[in-house]
Amino acid sequence: MIEALQNKKNSIALVGASNNPKKYGNKILLDLLEKGHIVYPINKNESQIEGLKSYKKVSDLPSLPSIINFVVPPNEGIEVTKDLVNKGYDNFWYQPGAESIEISNFLESNKKNFIDDKCIMVVTRLSANY
Repeated sequence: MIEALQNKKNSIALVGASNNPKKYGNKILLDLLEKGHIVYPINKNESQIEGLKSYKKVSDLPSLPSIINFVVPPNEGIEVTKDLVNKGYDNFWYQPGAESIEISNFLESNKKNFIDDKCIMVVTRLSANY
């Protein structure tokens, strides 16, 4: 899935995007946008984040995202994950603090692609060729 980051035309849905500059949902959004990625903010309580249209759910997006990145607490993330798996989504990325054994076990049992031990900002920063 890290390979999907190489093509900047691949989109990333950011579950937990935020307007609050102190939250990682904001820092990750701005970081990925600055690096040229297409990012869709997902936040059930916001209509716009950093000037971008925000979506209530991943399934509201105009197109299928290449990666769904989570920066929400695991108890919220598991519910969203289960819904997305049931809808046929495949590629999940959990920021440190958003991951859990329950989520990982669920994704493994459903044979889904996931990353739960790396920060997307660090991975995209480590190498220009990521």
